[in-house]
Amino acid sequence: MTHQPSATRLPSTHSGPEPVEGSSPKSISHSALDWDAVDDVLLDMDGTLLDRHFDNFFFEEELPRRYAAKHGLNFEEALEKLLAMYQSVEGELAWTDLHYWTRRLGIDVVALTKEFDHLIGFHPDAVGFLQFLRAAGKRVHVVTNAHEAGVAIKVARTGMDRHVDRILNAFEVGYLKMRAEYWPTCQNLLGFDPARSLYIDDDEACLASAQEYGIGHLYHRSKSSSQLPSQSSSQFRSIENFHTLMTQQQR
Repeated sequence: MTHQPSATRLPSTHSGPEPVEGSSPKSISHSALDWDAVDDVLLDMDGTLLDRHFDNFFFEEELPRRYAAKHGLNFEEALEKLLAMYQSVEGELAWTDLHYWTRRLGIDVVALTKEFDHLIGFHPDAVGFLQFLRAAGKRVHVVTNAHEAGVAIKVARTGMDRHVDRILNAFEVGYLKMRAEYWPTCQNLLGFDPARSLYIDDDEACLASAQEYGIGHLYHRSKSSSQLPSQSSSQFRSIENFHTLMTQQQR
């Protein structure tokens, strides 16, 4: 059984932000993507390229189980304590820092990640999409909030680095993607033109931050986990899979 909390976001997992008080829903454009207007493609890793089932299982099930065993708690008590810990550093680099969680929990989180790396994998359509982008001559960058230790494990498991120009983790930037400070440094490191860039993520907070910075083309990945139903965005154009974009060929 997958435990999916309704209010607390998990390290390396994403959910949509709460509506801003007094704000009104934005009109979402459903016009087809003009690939001729795109030079760079920025892709989130967990939930967008990779199946988020691993992360959900790891942070919501296995890590609470290990914490419960270490401290003599039942599962529900351990999960509640961990959710409170996650929330206490949400939005900060510590939120996804595997070394931070190793120190705080007294559990080797990196080693535990490796123990379950057989659950790490691409979404079924991801490699085909990356090949499509290569064939179209686009520059492709993975931009992730994940910690470098976690990225290394996932790259070793998937070979993701062979399909992209660069994988940029948040610790190279100094901020997580939902922070406004993230995007100027990200642009400096990757050298993209915001107006001519496509960014796809399953996290609405990260998309909102990118929109504020001026990223020209934004899509929300609504199917982040193979084990959970699709959840469309009320703020951004949602795609359940990449085939929608691959059928919008360049002229």
